Amino acid sequence: MKIDNARAYIRLYEELSLERIDELESFVDVSVRFKDPFNDIVGRTKLRKLLKRVLSSVSNPVFRVTSQSWDGDVLYLRWSFNGNIKGLGNWRVEGMSEVIFNEQGMVIEHIDYWDTGEQFYEKIPIIGGLLRIIKNRLKVL
Repeated sequence: MKIDNARAYIRLYEELSLERIDELESFVDVSVRFKDPFNDIVGRTKLRKLLKRVLSSVSNPVFRVTSQSWDGDVLYLRWSFNGNIKGLGNWRVEGMSEVIFNEQGMVIEHIDYWDTGEQFYEKIPIIGGLLRIIKNRLKVL
């Protein structure tokens, strides 16, 4: 059951659409925790709301899992996310997720790890230029 739910969870993200968000109920615990560099929320309802917000603010979102590995009840995912954000243009993020399942095979925690400096803040006009200057000054080689 855990592996089937993991496959369904990955497929949901890879085929993310407003019509599919309600499928979360089948394999995500009601008190799931989701954390990324900008959010730390608890609850399936809040996760559903977050995903709807992403879909409304990012046009043509494409999420792809490029590799996965299991360790007990923890699934580690390597992924890429592409989309177009108004004012920022095309946005590409590469990251990793730690997805934890309970004994019933339901997702109880999902934590995303990705570099906000390089993959987000450096792409913002003016702020990005300042960050790149600072980054170059801190380089050792």
